[in-house]
Amino acid sequence: MNFLKSVFVVTFITASMVISIYAGKNLYQGGNLLAWIGVLLANAPFIVILSAIMMFKPTARTSEHFPVIIGLGLLGIVFAAQAWWQQSGPELALMLAVLGWVSFLIYLFWYSVFRNRNSQIKVGQPLPAFALKNTDGDKVTSKQLSDKASIFMFYRGNWCPLCMAQVKELAAMYQQLAAANIRTALVSPQPHKNTVTLAQKFDVGFEFYTDTDNKAAQVLGISNPFGVPMGMQVLGYDSETVLPTVIITDAKGKVIWLHETDNYRVRPEPDVFLQVLRENGITV
Repeated sequence: MNFLKSVFVVTFITASMVISIYAGKNLYQGGNLLAWIGVLLANAPFIVILSAIMMFKPTARTSEHFPVIIGLGLLGIVFAAQAWWQQSGPELALMLAVLGWVSFLIYLFWYSVFRNRNSQIKVGQPLPAFALKNTDGDKVTSKQLSDKASIFMFYRGNWCPLCMAQVKELAAMYQQLAAANIRTALVSPQPHKNTVTLAQKFDVGFEFYTDTDNKAAQVLGISNPFGVPMGMQVLGYDSETVLPTVIITDAKGKVIWLHETDNYRVRPEPDVFLQVLRENGITV
């Protein structure tokens, strides 16, 4: 199933972009106005939002169900259908509008969702034993990371714009976290050089780790086989990645809070982390 998802997301995004460009070309060349506007409404809005997130990384989360985009897509189908029915508009436009809208619904309610998450992380208990690689290439064990209150953020990789936006949000909180002597550990199974590059980019006192071969994620029960979009392998990424997860532990290494999202586009606000720490007597 995950393999199908990895193929679907690349196909969906590529098709939506191509269809949007094709609709724009037809409008420019004097094609049926109502029909091709309908195609754009059913295909372009999500591509515009995705492009903005990838370029500017303004947010680490989106609307869960995108009701506005769903509504625009329906309106686009109505436009294309009306053009075809009343004005002899092109049947192809109606087909492309329906295809774009249905594909978006599949993306929304199937691709974006993680079902039946079953991790080995338990609130009130220490983390299972695992090992990571720090930016110097040295091995660091989970026992070594249990000496003070910590925030562990497992993210998919530098290729994921929402993950990068979430790292950016945490970096903005660096002074507050450092003042309270709280470790912030960012963990990804991506190629080690990418982890080093990310650490250099943000240049804050966070601890950046590589989870080699995704072994820690497998121990914790948060691995995601075929979670990387098909084609990213040419950039050095493995097909397997990690499910976005945030863990907060106390000074004894006990898990005091856990967030395992069931939708990769829905992630906790950074203020939630501060609230959890305060509620557990950790001054921030």
